[in-house]
Amino acid sequence: MPQAIKTETFDYVFDDVKDYINWIYFFHSWQFPPAYAAIADLGTGDEARGRWLASLPEGDAERGKAAITLYDEAMRVIADDGGRSRVRFRYALYAANSDGDDIVLRDGRRIPFLRQQLPGKDGYCLCLADYLSPAGSGTEDTLGVFAATIASGMGRDDADGDAYCHFMSQTLAERMVEAAVEKSHQRVRREGWGYAHGERLSRQELLAERYQGIRPAVGYPSIPDQSINFIIDELLDLGSVGIALTDNGAMSPAASVDGFMFANANSRYFNIGDITDEQLHDYAARRGIDTASVRKFLARCTI
Repeated sequence: MPQAIKTETFDYVFDDVKDYINWIYFFHSWQFPPAYAAIADLGTGDEARGRWLASLPEGDAERGKAAITLYDEAMRVIADDGGRSRVRFRYALYAANSDGDDIVLRDGRRIPFLRQQLPGKDGYCLCLADYLSPAGSGTEDTLGVFAATIASGMGRDDADGDAYCHFMSQTLAERMVEAAVEKSHQRVRREGWGYAHGERLSRQELLAERYQGIRPAVGYPSIPDQSINFIIDELLDLGSVGIALTDNGAMSPAASVDGFMFANANSRYFNIGDITDEQLHDYAARRGIDTASVRKFLARCTI
């Protein structure tokens, strides 16, 4: 494992991260529109809930009541959990620079990335490597690597074969992990990395990602290659937080996430989109694996 500038591990129970939960994604998992996440801010009072139900479009009141019932059930599951569920988050900071579409660590280890083949609205074809200073610029930059997983409790149980309970457990575990990543990323920005030590954001601003920097996760639009998890494992030792990888790079437990952190003030999320056959071969060469394997890993991309 290459030498990191800094490595830290954080452990959380639900109460530690509850204020960082984005309930939009919980309700999305149950096929409710984003607006229904407002339930989480209503409290349990009948008056506030009644006003919210009355504000829904005509004919949506019954669906709104079902969403309230779902939220109350989630709160019951969390209360019954009693702090048994825990999330573990680990990150490391590495000295690094960019070299074309690769990020190069101080020890020479390279992390290849993909570049957009069609320009975005700003006219640029972006690559994550763009967010670090180029090699030879005279400025050594920093790359963050992170991983988080449900270490115990929800999401690691089979819920006694009950499909509803299993799905509730899984969706809450995913929200807990994502909330832990949100809280941890804030700690890293303010303290561990410290590039935004004066940051003071409200919960709404935090969930709207009004902070400096990004944390693209593996499997998401800017890193569609799941096999990058093997590289992160070399940098972070995923087993140390309880994450195991399958032969194709999938993480277990399912309620796990990993990726990279960038501090660049101009960094933003983007979608790689379609890639050309030429880039496929170039990427395979930079990854040091055959093109057939790359095609498998990039099955969600149009090649």
